[in-house]
Amino acid sequence: MTSPPSPVSGHSRPRRRGPAWHLVSAYGLLVLTALLFLVFSLTLPHTFPTRDTVDSILSNQSIPAVLALAAMVPIVTGSFDLSLGYGLGLAHVMVLQLVVNDGWPWPWACLVVLVGGAVVGVLNGVVVEFGRIDSFIATLGTGSMLYAVTGWVTGGGRIVPGPHGLPAAFTGIYDSEILGIPLPALYVLVLAVALWLVLERLPLGRYLYVIGSNRRAADLAGVPTRRYTVYAFAASGLIVGCAGVLLAAQQEIGNPSVGLDYLLPAFVGALLGSTAIKPGRPNALGTVVAVAVLAVGLTGIAQMGADFWTIPLFYGGTLLLAVGLAGYSARRLRTGADAARDAAAAAQPPPSAPGGGTAGIAP
Repeated sequence: MTSPPSPVSGHSRPRRRGPAWHLVSAYGLLVLTALLFLVFSLTLPHTFPTRDTVDSILSNQSIPAVLALAAMVPIVTGSFDLSLGYGLGLAHVMVLQLVVNDGWPWPWACLVVLVGGAVVGVLNGVVVEFGRIDSFIATLGTGSMLYAVTGWVTGGGRIVPGPHGLPAAFTGIYDSEILGIPLPALYVLVLAVALWLVLERLPLGRYLYVIGSNRRAADLAGVPTRRYTVYAFAASGLIVGCAGVLLAAQQEIGNPSVGLDYLLPAFVGALLGSTAIKPGRPNALGTVVAVAVLAVGLTGIAQMGADFWTIPLFYGGTLLLAVGLAGYSARRLRTGADAARDAAAAAQPPPSAPGGGTAGIAP
């Protein structure tokens, strides 16, 4: 049945989705993750539903998850950071360069890389906001420069530790466990919760969302959009530095080209995550759920013996789907807000005219 016309406006009231629709929209990806795990468990009962598989997913997908969270932060403000993959490559190479070739203690090397990642993020934000350059073009250019620096540092070759290898304490930040849970999975959890608190519970997060949804309105409201956008890029660069440290501890070899392999999965996770938990806007918990969907799907496909080319096909198709779903969710969110605003305006009584009559109506 269609809604009856509004007695005030004379138009049909906007149809409102029921609670079931909102639950499906918010938690559909989470349910899909469980369904995929169930399907692959039934299809591959001897290899997929095992502790080794779960540990492999939690460990191997931690770096893509961290990088997806790094990509998510600028997207909140309506910007994109295409230098993530290049920054990841430079960060992990610099850790190994400082530890292996320069003899630095690994904590200091990690700290310098983290600070350097934040500085790169600030430079990206300054170029985008104060240089008035589109974020796609600006970060693609800075990313190419980072790749050049990586090649200069490594001389085009790999950084290989000596016969004694890397310090056990350094490699332990990746391959250790706490209560049977791989340590990298706990990093992702802590980072996701921290970003959730900042974006959902602090004024800073609200400002970033306002900038991403309507920059002009944010300017009129007095929000310093340039400064907060630079903050978003700085946070992204800092998180990329963290991912670079983890990658160095995982790989134990400095490969100047390895970071590019993580760029597409990062954006797939960030964009697909904007359709979950908080549909219509990028959010940290939704990004983690999206990475979980991708991890379960890729692990199941790999165990079924799929060819190597199925991985880029899977990521490319999922990216197109993620962009489409993210745009649809954002449009539904704006349409719902507009409908609610129109309904509230229509429900208000007409203003009174001088003399006690109603404006626009003859006494």
